Amino acid sequence: MSENKNKKVAVALSGGVDSSVSALLLKKQGYEVVGITGKMVDDENFETVCNNAKRVADKLAIEHHILDLSKEFKKNIIDYFIDSYKKGETPNPCIVCNKTIKWGKILDYTINELECDYIATGHYASIKEIDGQFLLYPAKDEKKDQLYYLYALNQEQLSKTIFPLSGMEKSEIRKIAEENDLPSKSSKESQDICFIKKPYTTKKFLLEHITSEKGDFVMEKTGEKIGVHEGSFQYTVGQRKGIGIAYSEPLYVTKTDTLKNIVYCGVKNELLSKELTLLNFNLHDKNFSDDEVLVKIHYNMQAVKANAIRENTTVKINFQEPVSGITCGQACVLYNINDGHLIGGSTIKL
Repeated sequence: MSENKNKKVAVALSGGVDSSVSALLLKKQGYEVVGITGKMVDDENFETVCNNAKRVADKLAIEHHILDLSKEFKKNIIDYFIDSYKKGETPNPCIVCNKTIKWGKILDYTINELECDYIATGHYASIKEIDGQFLLYPAKDEKKDQLYYLYALNQEQLSKTIFPLSGMEKSEIRKIAEENDLPSKSSKESQDICFIKKPYTTKKFLLEHITSEKGDFVMEKTGEKIGVHEGSFQYTVGQRKGIGIAYSEPLYVTKTDTLKNIVYCGVKNELLSKELTLLNFNLHDKNFSDDEVLVKIHYNMQAVKANAIRENTTVKINFQEPVSGITCGQACVLYNINDGHLIGGSTIKL
C-alpha cells in the first residue's frame, strides 16, 4: 500500500458497479483516487450517467470531474457508426471509443490536466509487463473477458492503465458493492451501444440517418433476383431474420453492395470461409512469430484455432476449420494458444 501512496489514479466512472468497485478497491490500496466521467451525448441518458457517477464519487469521498466529449464522440463514434453502415460494414463502436475517447481524450485529460499517474477502468482484463512490453491477458472471469475490445490500444496507453477487476469474478464484485452500500450495487449491465438506448433500436436509429431505398435480394451464386428489400444498410452478413423470402432452405445474408443497393443471399454453408487477410494489424506481442493461434471474428464466439502468417502489418489467417460469417467492419483478434494473451488485431476489410 505504501508504494501506492504517492500515486494518483483517475477512475473512469460510469455509475455502474464495475467502475464503482474499481474506485473503491484502488482507494483501499492506498492510491489517491479521483473519478472522471465522459459526457458522450448531450441527452437525458448521459445526464443520468453523470449523476449516477457523482453519487458514487460522493459515497467514496473522492473528487469527480465531468468531461463534455459530445462533439468528439459524435465525430469519432456516431458519425463513424453511420458511415460504416452506409458503406455496407458492420461497425464495432466500443473498440473505436476505447481507442479514441476513453484512452484518447479521457486519458489525455487525466494525465495532462488532472496530473494523474494512471487511468483505471472496470474492464475485465489483466495487464502484465513482460520483457519490456505490456501484454493483455484474460481476466479471471472468462465470461466477462474483454480483451477483444482492447486490441486497438498501444503500449503507451497500456503503460498508464490499471484494471482493478482482473482477478475477480462478477459475483465477487457485486458482493463488494453490496457490503459497501455503493449506489451502483443493484445497477444493471450496461448496454452494448451506449448512444442507442432501449427500447430504441439500431434499425430505427439508422433509418433516421440514412435514406432508405428499395433494392433487390439476389442469390449470390446464381445471380437470381428473389425479392425486394427496403435498404441494403439494414442487413449484415450472417443475418437470417428479416429476409422474409420463402425458399427450400433457410436463407442468410452473404454479402451486401451498398453502391448497387443489393443484398446477396445464400444457404448456410455459403457463409463459410477458411482464409482471411488482415491489413494494418495492431501488434501487441512483438515476439509473435508465424504460428498456431486462437482467433475471434466476433466478440460473442468461442475462439477457434488457426495458423497465422505475419508480414509487417499484414497477417494472413488460415482457419483449421471453416468459420461462418466473416463480416466487414468487425474486429478479428488473435490470442496466444497457450495462455490466451492478446497478440493483436485489426478491423476486417474484404
